Amino acid sequence: MTADSGLDTALTPLGFLERAARVAPDATAVVDGPRRQTYAEFADRATRLAALLRVRGVARGDRVGVLAPNSAEALLAQFAVPLAGAAVVALNTRLAPAEIAYIVDHSGIGVLIADAELLAGLGDEVPESIRLILVAPDADGTQPDPARFGPRAEALEDELALASPQPVSWAVSDEDAVIAVNYTSGTTGRPKGVMYTHRGAYLNALGEIITQGLDHRSRYLWTLPMFHCNGWCTTWALTGAMGTHVCLRAVRGDEIWRLFDDEGVNRLAGAPAVLSTIADDPAARPTEGIRMITAGAPPSPTILRRFEELGIDVTQVYGLTETYGPFTVCAPQPGWADLDPDERAGLKSRQGVAMIHADTVRVVERTTPGETHLVDVPADGVTMGEVVMTGNGVMKGYFADPDATATAFAGGWFHSGDLGVMHPDGYVQLLDRAKDVVVSGGENISTIEVEQAIVSHPDVVDCAVVSMPDEKWGERPKAYVVVRPGSDLDSDGVIAHCRTRIARYKVPGAVELTEALPRTSTGKVRKNELRDAAWSGWEKRIN
Repeated sequence: MTADSGLDTALTPLGFLERAARVAPDATAVVDGPRRQTYAEFADRATRLAALLRVRGVARGDRVGVLAPNSAEALLAQFAVPLAGAAVVALNTRLAPAEIAYIVDHSGIGVLIADAELLAGLGDEVPESIRLILVAPDADGTQPDPARFGPRAEALEDELALASPQPVSWAVSDEDAVIAVNYTSGTTGRPKGVMYTHRGAYLNALGEIITQGLDHRSRYLWTLPMFHCNGWCTTWALTGAMGTHVCLRAVRGDEIWRLFDDEGVNRLAGAPAVLSTIADDPAARPTEGIRMITAGAPPSPTILRRFEELGIDVTQVYGLTETYGPFTVCAPQPGWADLDPDERAGLKSRQGVAMIHADTVRVVERTTPGETHLVDVPADGVTMGEVVMTGNGVMKGYFADPDATATAFAGGWFHSGDLGVMHPDGYVQLLDRAKDVVVSGGENISTIEVEQAIVSHPDVVDCAVVSMPDEKWGERPKAYVVVRPGSDLDSDGVIAHCRTRIARYKVPGAVELTEALPRTSTGKVRKNELRDAAWSGWEKRIN
């Protein structure tokens, strides 16, 4: 929608920071190590950086890259770049130089805001197309010397000090303009650039405020990467709630527990791997008043029970990069509190219903490419189908990729590629990615179901299940398992445990113990790597 009159105001999350600076100028906006910024200071830095970008040639609709850990500068860019009229492209900090070069080239990034350590990691492979690099301060606030990065690099703090402090307009004329381009994690193939709009970012941020219960008392710990879906839109949401952003540059259990105490952290989010980091740390102890949302992979009922013991409230959400992060929430029902803990944990591990802003989620019969007629599966909690979505929680499309966009929206709905069931109570439960289902003797086996059976063993820390070849059945599940240090649990023990939990045909045909699983920066297991290893030596992958 284009705002044509004063009565039609285009939606944008930029107004959240303007409001916070006006209503609560002295409230603490950002904590980054020893540095603290009020909302007035944060807004001033955002307007200065926006003015600087404009002076340095950033035009409306351009893309500006950010290569930084969870820091004050990574947060600053979420507001300053769109305030300058451009779209922010937050780069995954764990990508290899060649992967970063691809995204820079594909998105047309000309200006990069970068952390010095991460920039140094690129070595001589900083793409030539980048004409200006603004080097951000270190964790202690020290400004690194940009000279070591060549003539294209300048000190961000020095440039901000010289930039115009004059107020700029926080309004936008077109709410459908692109505010951010987020590249998919790319576990297979080239990553695609997912376009978010000002309107979508605004509405999804409001959904996060409601779902996470954010307000001015919220002290949110950034365990979730800000580069991932703009931190599930919480970069904007928490600012709208006028809460405090507590930056965490590296996820460590002991540091998380310290910040619970020293900074009064009471909100956070992350993948199930982060839950394990928190629960398994020696500092873990019962606490209260902390709420957490988790996504990225379905959490096991085992870890949910553990968090109940710790007194930390965990809510499961589900979504994709293409849905601005979370799209559904496992909204708790009043009667669940009276259930047996195991039964309650099982209900809480489902993906739930569409969030208040998101519109509609369905589970439909799997379609062939190009098919547009979608048929819902029975809401029986058994019949598997593909999860599809529509509404304000869905991307505008893929940047510079109309064919992929058309495929993703076949039939007028976004196709997630995730398989699940619809329960009679209207709650969706995710069972697998389409490519991860093991088809054994004609039977579909959910790798997630097998994984949850395995992690229910008290000595299992982590696991992943993929298909492996089998001469008789075509495929069988294979499990990669991480056990607790000092445990004597072996492969046979894992298989024996599974036989007490799931049907025999679902039990892994092989178990391989490993020290760690390969993961993306957002906590997702790189199952393609495990699958490649399991199928090594076979000319084709049979079903």
